[in-house]
Amino acid sequence: MSRIINVGDQLPEFVVPSVDPARMKTMAAILRDPYRVHWDREATREMGLDGRVINQGPLNLSYIVNMLHAFAGPTSIRRLTVSFARPVFDGDLVVAGGEVTEVQDSLLVCGVWLKRGDEIVVSGTAVVDVAALASVSS
Repeated sequence: MSRIINVGDQLPEFVVPSVDPARMKTMAAILRDPYRVHWDREATREMGLDGRVINQGPLNLSYIVNMLHAFAGPTSIRRLTVSFARPVFDGDLVVAGGEVTEVQDSLLVCGVWLKRGDEIVVSGTAVVDVAALASVSS
């Protein structure tokens, strides 16, 4: 199946309906992350965050990576740079998305983001190889 991709095209969204605090605790153990805000509700209460634990940056980034993989395949990402603007909390509904900003042969440059409602919590740029998707035009 042939697919034409143009500047301005939106990438299919990746939706996380509710960020899971159990995954945060597991990730903290895997990363040997001693920062209590990822697993201890009392620590976030002490910070004035109403006892909601904070998702790790790598987990937030993984939602964007999952969106790109679903769009172009698991070996498609050539470069990904992001900035973390706001924390993501347990129970948040977040949506990863993107938009094609440049087409260079089989490479797409895309603005990517993770949003909580209208608020962008992570943003950046991805270079994605879409050769396996077939036709690409600018």
